[in-house]
Amino acid sequence: MEIVWLCMVLILMQHVLAVTWLHLAKQTSLRGALRDPGVCAGLTGLVEEQVRVCRRQVEAMEAVKRGAELAVEECQYQFHSRRWNCSTLQGLQVFGKVAIQGTRESAFIHAISSAGVAFAVTRACSRGELEKCGCDRKIRGVSPEGFQWSGCSDNLSYGIAFSQAFVDNPERSRGISSSRALMNLHNNEAGRKALLAHMKVECKCHGVSGSCEVRTCWRVMPPFRKVGNVLKEKFEGATEVHPQRVGSRKLLVPKSSRFKPYTAHDLVYLLASPDFCDRDPRRGVFGTSGRQCNRTSPAMDGCELLCCGRGFHTTQAEVVERCSCKFRWCCSVKCKQCRHRVEVHSCR
Repeated sequence: MEIVWLCMVLILMQHVLAVTWLHLAKQTSLRGALRDPGVCAGLTGLVEEQVRVCRRQVEAMEAVKRGAELAVEECQYQFHSRRWNCSTLQGLQVFGKVAIQGTRESAFIHAISSAGVAFAVTRACSRGELEKCGCDRKIRGVSPEGFQWSGCSDNLSYGIAFSQAFVDNPERSRGISSSRALMNLHNNEAGRKALLAHMKVECKCHGVSGSCEVRTCWRVMPPFRKVGNVLKEKFEGATEVHPQRVGSRKLLVPKSSRFKPYTAHDLVYLLASPDFCDRDPRRGVFGTSGRQCNRTSPAMDGCELLCCGRGFHTTQAEVVERCSCKFRWCCSVKCKQCRHRVEVHSCR
């Protein structure tokens, strides 16, 4: 019995450590410290496999930090008006227990985080900040549309490979027989596919007086906001799954036959989400008490839904805005400061 209990504790600890690398987002700039691979062991939040990746490619860790920052910022943008709004904690678990509970919120965290690392490392390659990669020049020649492939295409294949090595290794190290590891690995890859699926082509014209006799084109990543929008849609349509043994393999299959089969681009989750209405530190839920709401909105930011039917307080607040702006020749705009009172509604 003690051995079983110990195994359960070890499995839980592995899940707790799976996304602690996001704590890099809260650390000061690493650029000056990354001249020595020995610094890797001191980076807060990395597990052993990630420390090894860091030692091999220490110069990329500033980009990993930026990827973590992008993930946190985009999560908070996409969920700012929902009951769970990606609030962060001071400890190693940046998003608290929500990140490790197997819910659709956890699915989104893994997807946006793996995409963030792939995006930031790829951007660093294109900017010439990493010695081991540069532009993607594999696409050469003339396209079927008649333009010349040239320029500095974003080397997304390198960014994706780095993300797989850094973000996925903690999951793979404990074996893919774990249902939670299968879920996390699937969602990590779905995040990277959202980035890959929305690559676009940019071109430049060449010729006399801009006649565009020749066009040179290259491939670029979409803005990260686009990736966040895509993954938010995938969050809304995520598929609830459960593990099922198929031969010698464990697979995640839709929990209900009524659910559509999911693809590699979709998000999956194992457990239903809490309602996030009431504070529950045990589950990492902050509750919505005190959150500002929109009294007239029928959506999730409305007081009825956000406050979970508990009602809301209304207070008066003074707002200072620029007003009566006039253009002055040349070349400035002069404005007055206008003060007015507005109603602010907060959940009980």
